[in-house]
Amino acid sequence: MPHLLPRAAAALLACLAAAWPLAGRAAPQSPPQTVCTVTINSSDEKEVLQRRLPRERYQFVELVQRGRPDWLASARQRGVRCDVLVISGHFDDGTEFYTDRFDDREFLTVHEMQHESCSAPADGLFSRLKEVYLFGCNTLKSAPRHVASGEVLRSLVRSGHSAVEAQRLAAALSERYGQSNRDRLRHVFKDVPVLYGFASKAPLGRTAGPLLERYFQSAPAGEVGSGRPSPTLLKLFGPSSMIAVAGLSDADPHASFRRDMCTFADDRPSAVQKLAFLHQVLQRDMTEVRMFLDHLERHVASIGPAQRQRPEVAAALGAIEADHAARERYLTLARDADDAAVQARMMALARSLGWLSPAQEQAELVRLIGERMARGSLGRHEVDLVCSLHPPGGQGLAQAVLATGAARPDQVAHAAALACLGDAPAHERSLRALTSADEEDVAIAQVYLRHRPLADAGELRRLTAGIGRMTAAAAQVRALETLARQRLADAQSVQELARLFPQVRSLEAQRAIAGILIRADTQALSRAELARTLRQHRLKSPDGQDVIDMLIRLLQAAA
Repeated sequence: MPHLLPRAAAALLACLAAAWPLAGRAAPQSPPQTVCTVTINSSDEKEVLQRRLPRERYQFVELVQRGRPDWLASARQRGVRCDVLVISGHFDDGTEFYTDRFDDREFLTVHEMQHESCSAPADGLFSRLKEVYLFGCNTLKSAPRHVASGEVLRSLVRSGHSAVEAQRLAAALSERYGQSNRDRLRHVFKDVPVLYGFASKAPLGRTAGPLLERYFQSAPAGEVGSGRPSPTLLKLFGPSSMIAVAGLSDADPHASFRRDMCTFADDRPSAVQKLAFLHQVLQRDMTEVRMFLDHLERHVASIGPAQRQRPEVAAALGAIEADHAARERYLTLARDADDAAVQARMMALARSLGWLSPAQEQAELVRLIGERMARGSLGRHEVDLVCSLHPPGGQGLAQAVLATGAARPDQVAHAAALACLGDAPAHERSLRALTSADEEDVAIAQVYLRHRPLADAGELRRLTAGIGRMTAAAAQVRALETLARQRLADAQSVQELARLFPQVRSLEAQRAIAGILIRADTQALSRAELARTLRQHRLKSPDGQDVIDMLIRLLQAAA
């Protein structure tokens, strides 16, 4: 047995020798996490994260490629997979991240993010996300962007529900289809464990950056990208309304709505498949169709003329056009819409689906205008709609509206709507309204002239003289602001405004006049004399220098 000991010792030495190289090496590390940044406005947040996160554990990829519109899709095509996403930009209206810098036009829409999320869920840009940081106002605001309006309630009652049951169902529709900012971003970032964002106002980058610096002074190592909400971060940003939520999951009560939305946003189904799904939606209860209107409009608008000529697409569209039952239910709801703009949008969609001819759509517009005139509910918003729907130079529909018997041309809103439809006497009445003592009449005339700018020098002179005679300060300022948009070039009108400056007793009115003169051709004036008049008669600005001072400097330089 003595020979066994040397053999065992040799085996032990061999094992130690084999293990010796491993003792000098660290255990293999996992690859670094990818932090994707979308720097639309401020770079403060990104810069702090780049300084503070160790490079051996985090690598940064800026997704924005200046001057390239498809940078989100480009990142996916390059094989970028984000573990952490940081978006910095304004988000006030809930449709896109944007910048307030004049030298930059980058933006990121929610629709683009929906497309990315829905088109490549398994291997896409967002497929590995553990955390998303949404540095923008209202990114996780919970208020619904769409609510079930009056026509939805009335439709539910018409279909046999009691008033109480209709209210309950309308509330459920608002919850499902309301698409609050929070819901929309939870849909985009499905199954992501942590979304940080703001329920209301968010701090600007110059404030958010130092707060992130403070966070890293006490935050546990490795917390970023862990997929767990950070109490430290939420406490620091809590006074600025920061909250954390999880992305939507398949167990969410409204997960089926995301599936509906993704059917349109996903670029993998064919046009025929999408049209078949659109037809299914149109056959649902029309209250759902109304709440889904944005998505239906966007998809139908994406089908171009050439695509419509393809036999299989034409057949799918023909099946929708032939669905008379869905058409009648849809038009009944559209004609009952409380909001004139919604009614017009629904009629435009009906035309795109083949449910209305262009002539029938125009007849629906006449019906819309006449009914609101009869109800006394035609105001500046309806005038804006009518003017935008009927471009200058088109065939006038004014006579058709007058034939309804509902028009009262002495009312400014009625006159402005008729003027946009081509009625010459109504045009004159709308111009006179700009110099009215009634601020609402001035506001309606302002809407009209935004769509129908003046080109006649005589009209400009009469308008300028009339503004000079106005006594109501607020209405006069609004009228002057309207005149500023007319790009004043008539010398007599410019002189009239120069004479008006010393007479007005409102700083806002003086600023409005200066704003017009600074863009006007002042060659016909004595610029040195005008500069003296401005210095002598200007009202003192509590804010320091303003547009009046700028105009004085320009006049002095040109004199």
